[in-house]
Amino acid sequence: MNLKGKTILITGGASGIGLEAARQFLAIGAKVIITGRNQAKLDAAIKAYPALIALQSDAGNEADAKALFNTVKELGGIDILYNNAGVGVPPTNLGVPSDKHLEGAAYEMQINYLGVIRLNNLFMDMLKSRKEAAIINTTSILSMVPSLLEATYSASKTALAFYTKSLREHLRIIDSSIKVFELLPPLVDTEMTAQRSEKKLSPDQFVKALISGLQKDQYTIRIGDTKLVYQLNRFFPKLTFGLINPKKDEQILR
Repeated sequence: MNLKGKTILITGGASGIGLEAARQFLAIGAKVIITGRNQAKLDAAIKAYPALIALQSDAGNEADAKALFNTVKELGGIDILYNNAGVGVPPTNLGVPSDKHLEGAAYEMQINYLGVIRLNNLFMDMLKSRKEAAIINTTSILSMVPSLLEATYSASKTALAFYTKSLREHLRIIDSSIKVFELLPPLVDTEMTAQRSEKKLSPDQFVKALISGLQKDQYTIRIGDTKLVYQLNRFFPKLTFGLINPKKDEQILR
C-alpha cells in the first residue's frame, strides 16, 4: 500500500503509539488527523507537529463518533482509518465477586471493541469511495493468549480480532477494495505500560514495523514478541500460557 499522499485518521493519537505513528506517517508524506480525549495532550501534539490536525473525541462515545465523522467529511475525508485507541483496567480477581469486573469489562469493550465497530460503520462508505483505502484494527498479543492480570482486556481484544478477520472476508465477498489490517502489538513502552517491568518495544521500532507491514500489504502484522508467541502457541499452548502468565502474577491476584 502506498502511504504517501494518503489522509490517515488515528484514534488515540495524542500520545504513545498513536503520536509516534502520526510523526512517522507525516514524515513519509501523509496527511494525519489525530483524535483524543485530553485537549492538553492534543495541544502539545500540535505544538510538536504543526502539520497535524487534532480533534477532541472520545472513541467510546457515540455522539463524539458522529461529530468526528461529520468534521472529517468537511475536511475532505480520509483514506485510512487507524483504530489505535485502547484502554485497560487494573487487575482484578474474577474469582472474587465484585462490581468492578463488570464495570471494567464494559469500559474496555466500549472502547476497544464496540467503538471500533461504530467508527468503521460510520466511515465505511467514505472509504469505499477511495481508490485505495484501509482500516487498521489494533488487537494484541493477548488476543492469542489471555493474560490472567488483564482478563477482560484480553477478551475485548480477542473479540476485535475475530471481528477484524470477518470484516476482511465480508469486504472481499462484496468485492470492496478496502484493505483490512490487523495489528498485533507486543508490550510497547508507553504511558499505559509504565508500571510494567518486562521487556518492552519502543514506539519508534513498533511504528516502523507497522509501516513496513502496510507497505507490503501484510494484512496480519505481528510485531516483536507476537511473532514468537504465535508460533509457540500453535505447537505448545500450555508453555505459551505459562510464558504470558508467570507464577508471580498469581500472587498479584491473591
